[in-house]
Amino acid sequence: MEKLTTEKNEIIRVSVSEAARLFGVNGQTIRRAIRAQEVTYVVVGARYKLNFESLVKWSQRHTTIRNKLAKQGIGRFVDKWKIKNPLFSPNPKSVKPATDNKIQESPSTP
Repeated sequence: MEKLTTEKNEIIRVSVSEAARLFGVNGQTIRRAIRAQEVTYVVVGARYKLNFESLVKWSQRHTTIRNKLAKQGIGRFVDKWKIKNPLFSPNPKSVKPATDNKIQESPSTP
């Protein structure tokens, strides 16, 4: 399994309640995923610490969870994160459009 890592190569782990808030589901839904072995976790001090990457993969496999993530979880804030102030948005004139055309070289003349 690939690891979701930070700059220090640490795995990101969250608690059951944090996962429930992030994904917009009930804590029991997270616990069912644990019992079904759909997410990876470790037990620290009698508490589950869930691997965030496995939670994301789990949420994307289930349509209802994916929808709750978008509407009730962290996804509901995405529109608020978009830059709306033109002062801080990139100026379309200053950003060069990506082109797939190769630069054609003119034949060299001696």
